[in-house]
Amino acid sequence: MLRTLSLPALAVLIAAATPVRAEDMPSPAPSNPPAAPSVGAETLKPGKPAVKPYLADTAVPDALQILPPPPAHDAPLDKADRAAFNGTRALKGSARWEIAANDVSEGATAVLDNFACVLGTRLDQTRVPAVLNLLERARLDLARATRGPKVHYRRLRPFVGNEAPICVQRTQALTDSFSYPSGHATQGWAYALILASLVPEKATPILARGRAYGESRVVCGVHWLSDVAAGRITGSSVLATLMGDPGFRADLEKARTELRGALSGGGTAPDQATCTREAEALREPPLEF
Repeated sequence: MLRTLSLPALAVLIAAATPVRAEDMPSPAPSNPPAAPSVGAETLKPGKPAVKPYLADTAVPDALQILPPPPAHDAPLDKADRAAFNGTRALKGSARWEIAANDVSEGATAVLDNFACVLGTRLDQTRVPAVLNLLERARLDLARATRGPKVHYRRLRPFVGNEAPICVQRTQALTDSFSYPSGHATQGWAYALILASLVPEKATPILARGRAYGESRVVCGVHWLSDVAAGRITGSSVLATLMGDPGFRADLEKARTELRGALSGGGTAPDQATCTREAEALREPPLEF
């Protein structure tokens, strides 16, 4: 089972199982099955109207200035990153691993489905177009905020240069995409903050699920723990900026009314066995340095 990683435990893990550094090894060969796209990379479906971001280019917060650099080689946080990666490889085949694999899907539709247990309803998404519009437009702003530090730092993902198990197929596209900050964690945390504001009486379980959604990237083996922490900062920064945008606030109120109506009746109860398994798997202490 996954446990909180204390600094003494980190030292033991590092000494026992530190992988070869990714940057010192060649990239693994590409495989045919597709990997999940990073946030913002998904193309629009033909025939659907283009979704536009809320923020002007000049209004998007500069995450490169907000975030600290990724941990330096052999710094304490770098060692903690590697210990978290090594320790979570043992979760392969567990319920937590399954949740991490399910959390690979991103975007408004997928995340609303992933949050069904904490919302208490599997939403008929044809009934919440305003919610989907809000989340998909915000997603574009989130993607633009992550792009700068990803390209600037060009941090390699933890599975590059080793054969440790990950919960998705290894592809060249995934190998060549950069790790810091995590786009999934950025999106998941921002979405959790938005949903918590829309349904404040469920804020605690929503935010706990949003935290776990980001940590799924570590469990999955495709991001370092510090990538996820940086994603939370980036997501919070973008949402704070969005709250100053009149268009976003107007859409937020539309989504609030719509979501409350959808949750009050007409939805489908999520599978109880699935929700019980999810609750048990996520009951473990969160990953931490």
